[in-house]
Amino acid sequence: MNDIDGSVDIGELPARDRILRTAHDLFYAEGIRATGIDRVIAASGVTKVTFYRHFPSKNDLIVAYLGLRHLRWMAWFTEALARHGGARAGAPALVPTMGEWFGGQALGDYRGCAFLNGVGEMGPALPEVIEVTRRHKQDMTDAIAGLLPASRQRRKLAAALALAVDGAIVQAQFADEPGPVLKSLQLIVESLLADTA
Repeated sequence: MNDIDGSVDIGELPARDRILRTAHDLFYAEGIRATGIDRVIAASGVTKVTFYRHFPSKNDLIVAYLGLRHLRWMAWFTEALARHGGARAGAPALVPTMGEWFGGQALGDYRGCAFLNGVGEMGPALPEVIEVTRRHKQDMTDAIAGLLPASRQRRKLAAALALAVDGAIVQAQFADEPGPVLKSLQLIVESLLADTA
């Protein structure tokens, strides 16, 4: 069973998927370094032998976690962009999309970008995290490019918008509430679009 959206009862999942879903929730909520393997084992209801059969090391679990997070986040992101008008609405669809996430209406409680958090926690100690993050951010940029009309500036504009989104993601982590962050993101989107008109 492929549990991308998180809607399946975790107890119904095979052991590997149960471990991965448990790690996903704990790593995202509490941090990768702060969450020990014993905690994941206990919370997923498996034995150590079962855990290590599926994930020989915590590093293997971290990379798998980010893979699952990528699938879940990108599925949500593309669906949310479409809900907010997609290519018809263009780049302005980014603001209400991010508002869903920052406000906790999507993907559970908001704790920032799992990938940026992962790079901050693991950095050079686990280079695979940096590579997974690069791929994730490229896919996010590609989805943003899909909102924009074809032009010679499309890739550059998508990269600038992705940078603005990442900045908003970080700001929303410590803001009292997301409204001002979303207003700033909207201003950046409008300014970038005006500069390319």
